[in-house]
Amino acid sequence: MSKLCMQTREERRVKLTKKFFLKRKGLRKIINDVNASMEAKELAKKKIQNLPRDSVKCRLRNRCWKTGRGNGVYRFVGLCRNMFRYHAMRGDIPGIRKASW
Repeated sequence: MSKLCMQTREERRVKLTKKFFLKRKGLRKIINDVNASMEAKELAKKKIQNLPRDSVKCRLRNRCWKTGRGNGVYRFVGLCRNMFRYHAMRGDIPGIRKASW
């Protein structure tokens, strides 16, 4: 997969997650409500199943902003471990330098 393809897919997921967040939250509230009737719960389950799959928050992935890599991403800089090492060695990241003692 190319970097551009993965980034556009991830951007689409972020957009869908924001769009359906309140609707999904309301349906989850009905499903988890103890006092709600079984019919209401079943209807809420059907509605939540009809929502887009990519609108679920757990499908989001932290990706490197430079390469698009999904594994080994440091949150505080948004880079994968390979690019983090490369930029740290060049001195591009303030406050980061190679340890020596």
